[in-house]
Amino acid sequence: MVSNGPSAGAELVWRVPNDQLGQMAVFRFPSASFDPSTGVATFSYELDGPAGALSFTETVTLPVPSSPPSQARLAAVRRVLSLLHLVAGVSYYKAAAPPRIELPAPVSDAVVEYVTAIYTKGLAEYAYRNDLPHVLSLVPVVAGVAEPVPAAPELTEGRPLSAVGGGKDSIVSLETLRGGGLDPVPFSVNPNRIIEAVNAASGVPALAARRTLDPLLLELNAAGARNGHIPVTAINSLIAVATAVLHGLGPVVMSNERSASDPNLIWNGHEVNHQWSKGVEAEGLLRAALATHAGLVDPYFSLLRTLSELHIAKLFAGFTGYDDVVTSCNQAFKLRDATARWCGHCPKCRFVFLAMAPFMSPERLAAIFGLDLFADPAQIPGYLEILGIDGHKPFECVGEVEESLVALGLVARQPGWSGSPVVTALVAAVPSAAWAAASDSEVFTPGGPHFVPETYAKLLPSS
Repeated sequence: MVSNGPSAGAELVWRVPNDQLGQMAVFRFPSASFDPSTGVATFSYELDGPAGALSFTETVTLPVPSSPPSQARLAAVRRVLSLLHLVAGVSYYKAAAPPRIELPAPVSDAVVEYVTAIYTKGLAEYAYRNDLPHVLSLVPVVAGVAEPVPAAPELTEGRPLSAVGGGKDSIVSLETLRGGGLDPVPFSVNPNRIIEAVNAASGVPALAARRTLDPLLLELNAAGARNGHIPVTAINSLIAVATAVLHGLGPVVMSNERSASDPNLIWNGHEVNHQWSKGVEAEGLLRAALATHAGLVDPYFSLLRTLSELHIAKLFAGFTGYDDVVTSCNQAFKLRDATARWCGHCPKCRFVFLAMAPFMSPERLAAIFGLDLFADPAQIPGYLEILGIDGHKPFECVGEVEESLVALGLVARQPGWSGSPVVTALVAAVPSAAWAAASDSEVFTPGGPHFVPETYAKLLPSS
């Protein structure tokens, strides 16, 4: 029997090689608890197999409100956290990817549907990269079917909680809400230096929560356990909803655009989408699960769902107060230079630079990034992927091929950019058929399925 305790990590990693992790047969959710006085939620997980079990404990710390919540609010928070317990388990499941998942208590059909999607569609990229096709067809074992919780719309009325990630999208949402007089509360999970700088630039007091992984998982990953992309937006979204309900706030407002629903590729007959948990399908499933499991009405939506990335970049160009703090680069947090905000070499940097370029002068954009990507020919191969000319859409949070082509066309017609080495090379590389398929009108026309309430939808531009 393999066991682990607070000080057993190093020994346990040595005793649990990857072949043993690969033999794990089932993933379970033994227990969860929440202490309102400290804001600490504790979630336990277990991987079990022929050689024994591995146990993990995760903590999520919510900001504690100044006034104690009502019993109705506290009950709803506990139910949101019980859903979070199931969703956050993906971080531990992926270390072994067993063929069986056992849910701990009866839940509604909507919760089963959402959790199933989290562990299949949300882990599709992980399954693809690790060649684990069985993950795509997982069906959780359910302890029983629970009746839906009665709707309590009063629990989602109040100031919106605006999720802030430090990038252009969340800045556009925050400022749009402020401009509409809705007095948003910025929120983040494990805020880093960039998010803190964006919050400071906004001048609005923010809330933050902390998620702490079990150190054993990090040790297993370092020792070579299976790893890969998880639907982290789903986890952070539920932490945000729990925070909003606990503090008596209104809905959680995200900044996920319509291109987040666009898959990267098809594998074994399944769509693989790096941004699945940001897509409209995931948003709808989460809303349904929260409605039946916690009675929450309109608790969560993406304000920018109907807009393209290019449209959002156009809107961001009107907010100059964030030029010195904004970043959409996920690699920047790993750079040794604590002042760097963009790595300048990843798909996200390339796409955002291209998306912003039509609406900014070369001088302003180079000042934001700290460099001019269009002056560097080494960027050309990466841009060919983004433009759909070479390879599939990168596994990153980048926009659709069509809007990248539209952005390139706009940039190529601007004297400040048209002569740069990268723009010149890319224009020459795009086939005429691709130019014909790109449509300015569609890219800048809001559309597609969404869940934005009318009160909020009227804040967005119609074109």
